Amino acid sequence: MISVDTIYQRVLALANKEQRGYISPVKFNLYANQAQMDIFEQYFYDRNQFGRVSGNSTMYGDPVDILEEKIEIFHTQETLTDATSPSNIFNLNDLSSTYYRLASVLYENSKIEKLVYSKYCLVSNSPLTAPTKSRPVYFLQDTTITVNPDIITSINVNYIRKPVDVNWSGVNVSGNLLYSGNGTNFELHVSEETKLVMKILQLAAIEMKDDGLAALALREDNKNIQQEKQ
Repeated sequence: MISVDTIYQRVLALANKEQRGYISPVKFNLYANQAQMDIFEQYFYDRNQFGRVSGNSTMYGDPVDILEEKIEIFHTQETLTDATSPSNIFNLNDLSSTYYRLASVLYENSKIEKLVYSKYCLVSNSPLTAPTKSRPVYFLQDTTITVNPDIITSINVNYIRKPVDVNWSGVNVSGNLLYSGNGTNFELHVSEETKLVMKILQLAAIEMKDDGLAALALREDNKNIQQEKQ
Protein backbone atom coordinates (compact mmCIF):
# COMPACT_ATOMS: atom_id res chain seq x y z
CA MET A 1 0.00 0.00 0.00
CA ILE A 2 1.27 3.47 -0.89
CA SER A 3 0.29 6.63 0.98
CA VAL A 4 -1.91 8.88 -1.17
CA ASP A 5 -0.57 11.91 0.67
CA THR A 6 3.04 10.97 -0.05
CA ILE A 7 2.30 10.71 -3.76
CA TYR A 8 0.31 13.96 -3.81
CA GLN A 9 3.08 15.92 -2.07
CA ARG A 10 5.71 14.55 -4.45
CA VAL A 11 3.54 15.38 -7.46
CA LEU A 12 2.94 18.92 -6.18
CA ALA A 13 6.65 19.45 -5.51
CA LEU A 14 7.60 18.46 -9.05
CA ALA A 15 4.68 20.22 -10.74
CA ASN A 16 5.28 23.47 -8.83
CA LYS A 17 8.98 23.50 -9.63
CA GLU A 18 9.67 26.58 -11.75
CA GLN A 19 6.04 27.63 -11.21
CA ARG A 20 4.64 24.98 -13.53
CA GLY A 21 1.24 25.04 -11.85
CA TYR A 22 -0.93 23.74 -9.05
CA ILE A 23 -2.79 20.45 -9.22
CA SER A 24 -6.02 20.55 -7.23
CA PRO A 25 -7.09 17.55 -5.11
CA VAL A 26 -10.01 16.90 -7.47
CA LYS A 27 -7.74 16.71 -10.51
CA PHE A 28 -5.11 14.76 -8.61
CA ASN A 29 -7.69 12.12 -7.67
CA LEU A 30 -8.70 11.77 -11.32
CA TYR A 31 -5.08 11.45 -12.48
CA ALA A 32 -4.20 9.14 -9.59
CA ASN A 33 -6.97 6.65 -10.34
CA GLN A 34 -6.12 6.62 -14.03
CA ALA A 35 -2.42 6.08 -13.25
CA GLN A 36 -3.19 3.28 -10.80
CA MET A 37 -5.35 1.44 -13.35
CA ASP A 38 -2.74 1.91 -16.10
CA ILE A 39 -0.06 0.32 -13.93
CA PHE A 40 -2.42 -2.42 -12.73
CA GLU A 41 -3.51 -3.40 -16.25
CA GLN A 42 0.09 -3.38 -17.46
CA TYR A 43 0.84 -6.21 -15.01
CA PHE A 44 -1.15 -8.68 -17.13
CA TYR A 45 0.39 -7.59 -20.41
CA ASP A 46 3.87 -7.86 -18.91
CA ARG A 47 3.01 -11.22 -17.31
CA ASN A 48 2.15 -12.55 -20.74
CA GLN A 49 5.33 -11.14 -22.31
CA PHE A 50 7.72 -12.30 -19.58
CA GLY A 51 6.07 -15.72 -19.53
CA ARG A 52 7.46 -16.37 -23.00
CA VAL A 53 11.09 -16.14 -21.92
CA SER A 54 13.20 -18.19 -19.51
CA GLY A 55 13.05 -17.14 -15.86
CA ASN A 56 15.86 -15.99 -13.60
CA SER A 57 16.78 -18.37 -10.80
CA THR A 58 18.29 -15.56 -8.72
CA MET A 59 16.22 -14.81 -5.60
CA TYR A 60 13.86 -11.88 -6.25
CA GLY A 61 15.19 -11.65 -9.81
CA ASP A 62 12.57 -13.47 -11.87
CA PRO A 63 10.26 -10.84 -13.47
CA VAL A 64 7.34 -13.29 -13.52
CA ASP A 65 7.68 -13.90 -9.77
CA ILE A 66 7.87 -10.15 -9.16
CA LEU A 67 4.71 -9.55 -11.19
CA GLU A 68 2.89 -12.39 -9.46
CA GLU A 69 3.73 -10.80 -6.12
CA LYS A 70 2.24 -7.50 -7.29
CA ILE A 71 -0.89 -9.16 -8.67
CA GLU A 72 -1.39 -11.31 -5.57
CA ILE A 73 -2.42 -8.18 -3.64
CA PHE A 74 -5.67 -8.20 -5.62
CA HIS A 75 -6.34 -11.94 -5.53
CA THR A 76 -9.43 -12.89 -3.56
CA GLN A 77 -11.91 -15.76 -3.17
CA GLU A 78 -15.64 -15.54 -2.71
CA THR A 79 -18.66 -17.82 -2.73
CA LEU A 80 -21.44 -17.26 -5.23
CA THR A 81 -24.85 -18.80 -4.66
CA ASP A 82 -27.77 -18.73 -7.07
CA ALA A 83 -31.18 -19.83 -5.85
CA THR A 84 -33.00 -18.60 -8.96
CA SER A 85 -33.92 -20.70 -11.96
CA PRO A 86 -31.79 -21.85 -13.71
CA SER A 87 -29.63 -22.11 -10.61
CA ASN A 88 -26.40 -23.02 -12.39
CA ILE A 89 -25.78 -19.52 -13.79
CA PHE A 90 -23.65 -17.19 -11.70
CA ASN A 91 -23.03 -13.50 -12.30
CA LEU A 92 -19.58 -12.15 -11.45
CA ASN A 93 -21.11 -8.71 -11.00
CA ASP A 94 -22.64 -10.08 -7.78
CA LEU A 95 -19.17 -10.29 -6.20
CA SER A 96 -18.57 -7.88 -3.33
CA SER A 97 -15.40 -6.47 -4.92
CA THR A 98 -15.05 -5.02 -8.41
CA TYR A 99 -14.30 -8.00 -10.64
CA TYR A 100 -11.41 -7.76 -13.10
CA ARG A 101 -10.21 -11.22 -14.15
CA LEU A 102 -11.21 -14.78 -13.31
CA ALA A 103 -8.53 -17.10 -11.88
CA SER A 104 -10.43 -20.34 -11.17
CA VAL A 105 -13.80 -21.79 -10.18
CA LEU A 106 -14.16 -24.45 -7.48
CA TYR A 107 -16.92 -26.71 -6.25
CA GLU A 108 -16.48 -28.46 -2.89
CA ASN A 109 -12.78 -27.54 -2.91
CA SER A 110 -12.16 -29.12 -6.32
CA LYS A 111 -11.34 -27.09 -9.39
CA ILE A 112 -14.03 -27.05 -12.08
CA GLU A 113 -12.76 -27.54 -15.62
CA LYS A 114 -13.22 -24.54 -17.90
CA LEU A 115 -14.39 -25.20 -21.48
CA VAL A 116 -15.08 -23.01 -24.47
CA TYR A 117 -18.79 -22.82 -25.28
CA SER A 118 -18.70 -25.21 -28.26
CA LYS A 119 -16.90 -27.91 -26.28
CA TYR A 120 -19.16 -27.28 -23.27
CA CYS A 121 -22.20 -28.00 -25.43
CA LEU A 122 -20.58 -31.08 -26.94
CA VAL A 123 -19.63 -32.52 -23.56
CA SER A 124 -22.97 -31.65 -21.98
CA ASN A 125 -25.05 -33.24 -24.73
CA SER A 126 -23.20 -36.56 -24.87
CA PRO A 127 -24.34 -39.33 -22.47
CA LEU A 128 -20.77 -40.63 -22.28
CA THR A 129 -19.19 -37.31 -21.29
CA ALA A 130 -22.06 -35.65 -19.44
CA PRO A 131 -20.72 -33.71 -16.42
CA THR A 132 -21.49 -34.89 -12.89
CA LYS A 133 -21.18 -33.32 -9.42
CA SER A 134 -17.81 -35.03 -9.03
CA ARG A 135 -16.71 -33.91 -12.52
CA PRO A 136 -18.41 -30.58 -13.32
CA VAL A 137 -17.50 -28.17 -16.11
CA TYR A 138 -18.22 -24.51 -16.84
CA PHE A 139 -17.94 -21.88 -19.53
CA LEU A 140 -17.43 -18.15 -19.11
CA GLN A 141 -19.33 -15.59 -21.18
CA ASP A 142 -18.58 -11.95 -20.35
CA THR A 143 -19.26 -11.90 -16.59
CA THR A 144 -21.52 -14.96 -16.48
CA ILE A 145 -20.41 -18.44 -15.36
CA THR A 146 -22.60 -21.37 -16.43
CA VAL A 147 -21.94 -24.65 -14.61
CA ASN A 148 -22.99 -28.16 -15.55
CA PRO A 149 -24.60 -30.14 -13.96
CA ASP A 150 -27.29 -27.60 -13.15
CA ILE A 151 -27.85 -29.04 -9.66
CA ILE A 152 -24.79 -27.09 -8.51
CA THR A 153 -26.12 -23.94 -6.88
CA SER A 154 -23.01 -22.69 -5.10
CA ILE A 155 -19.41 -22.20 -6.28
CA ASN A 156 -16.20 -20.66 -4.98
CA VAL A 157 -14.65 -18.09 -7.28
CA ASN A 158 -10.96 -17.14 -7.26
CA TYR A 159 -10.55 -13.84 -9.04
CA ILE A 160 -8.50 -10.69 -9.41
CA ARG A 161 -10.33 -7.58 -8.30
CA LYS A 162 -9.66 -4.02 -9.39
CA PRO A 163 -7.86 -1.60 -7.05
CA VAL A 164 -10.17 0.57 -4.95
CA ASP A 165 -10.46 4.21 -6.02
CA VAL A 166 -7.82 6.52 -4.60
CA ASN A 167 -8.91 9.66 -2.77
CA TRP A 168 -6.90 12.54 -1.30
CA SER A 169 -9.08 14.47 1.14
CA GLY A 170 -8.00 17.79 2.64
CA VAL A 171 -9.06 20.20 5.38
CA ASN A 172 -8.54 23.97 5.48
CA VAL A 173 -6.27 25.01 8.35
CA SER A 174 -5.55 28.74 8.57
CA GLY A 175 -5.92 29.10 4.83
CA ASN A 176 -3.78 26.08 4.01
CA LEU A 177 -5.17 22.84 2.63
CA LEU A 178 -3.77 19.95 4.68
CA TYR A 179 -4.30 16.21 4.41
CA SER A 180 -7.27 15.12 6.51
CA GLY A 181 -5.95 11.62 7.14
CA ASN A 182 -9.26 10.18 5.93
CA GLY A 183 -8.25 9.55 2.33
CA THR A 184 -7.93 6.27 0.46
CA ASN A 185 -4.41 5.05 -0.29
CA PHE A 186 -3.09 3.35 -3.40
CA GLU A 187 -3.29 -0.44 -3.20
CA LEU A 188 -0.37 -1.03 -5.55
CA HIS A 189 2.88 -2.62 -4.43
CA VAL A 190 5.22 -0.19 -2.65
CA SER A 191 7.75 -0.53 -5.48
CA GLU A 192 5.36 1.40 -7.77
CA GLU A 193 5.69 4.70 -5.91
CA THR A 194 8.01 6.41 -8.39
CA LYS A 195 6.08 5.08 -11.38
CA LEU A 196 2.84 6.46 -9.92
CA VAL A 197 4.33 9.92 -9.48
CA MET A 198 5.61 10.02 -13.05
CA LYS A 199 2.39 8.75 -14.61
CA ILE A 200 0.32 11.29 -12.68
CA LEU A 201 2.70 14.04 -13.81
CA GLN A 202 2.32 12.92 -17.42
CA LEU A 203 -1.46 13.21 -17.16
CA ALA A 204 -1.21 16.60 -15.46
CA ALA A 205 1.26 17.85 -18.08
CA ILE A 206 -1.21 17.10 -20.86
CA GLU A 207 -3.80 19.40 -19.26
CA MET A 208 -1.21 22.05 -18.37
CA LYS A 209 0.19 21.83 -21.91
CA ASP A 210 3.62 21.71 -20.30
CA ASP A 211 6.01 19.90 -22.64
CA GLY A 212 8.87 20.22 -20.17
CA LEU A 213 6.97 18.49 -17.38
CA ALA A 214 5.73 15.82 -19.77
CA ALA A 215 9.27 15.16 -21.01
CA LEU A 216 10.58 14.90 -17.44
CA ALA A 217 7.87 12.44 -16.42
CA LEU A 218 8.28 10.35 -19.58
CA ARG A 219 12.06 10.21 -19.20
CA GLU A 220 11.81 9.04 -15.59
CA ASP A 221 9.08 6.53 -16.45
CA ASN A 222 11.16 5.03 -19.29
CA LYS A 223 14.16 4.80 -16.96
CA ASN A 224 11.99 2.88 -14.50
CA ILE A 225 10.80 0.47 -17.20
CA GLN A 226 14.34 -0.21 -18.40
CA GLN A 227 15.51 -0.97 -14.88
CA GLU A 228 12.67 -3.44 -14.39
CA LYS A 229 13.54 -5.30 -17.59
CA GLN A 230 17.25 -5.65 -16.88
